[in-house]
Amino acid sequence: MSETPAVQQPESGANNAKIVYILYLVALVSGITGIIGVVMAYIYKNDAADWVQDHYRWQIRTFWIGLGISLIGSILAFIGIGFIILFLLAIWMIIRCVKGLQALDKGQPLADSGSWLF
Repeated sequence: MSETPAVQQPESGANNAKIVYILYLVALVSGITGIIGVVMAYIYKNDAADWVQDHYRWQIRTFWIGLGISLIGSILAFIGIGFIILFLLAIWMIIRCVKGLQALDKGQPLADSGSWLF
C-alpha cells in the first residue's frame, strides 16, 4: 500500500477562509470589506479544522497589523512619507492574501502564520 501525502480536503471552513481572503483584496479598493472579513474570521475560526484555523489566525493578524500600519501611514501622509507607507502596505496585503490563497487551495496550513511579513 502506498500512502498519499497529507493534503487536507476542502471543507466549509476552507470556503469561508477563501471568502475572507477575497474580502481583504476587495478592501484595497472599497475599504469596508476588510472589516467584514475579520469579523468572519473571528466567527468561523473555532469551528474549522486545525489547518484552516491557521489561515484564520493569519487573516486576523493581517487585518490588525494592516490597520495599525494604515493609521501610521495616514498620519504621516501629511508630511509625504505616508503615501509610500500606504503603497507598501497595499503590496504587503496582496502578497499575504495571495500566499494564503495558494496554501488554502493546496489544502495546507501556512508555513508561519505568526509572521509579520510573508
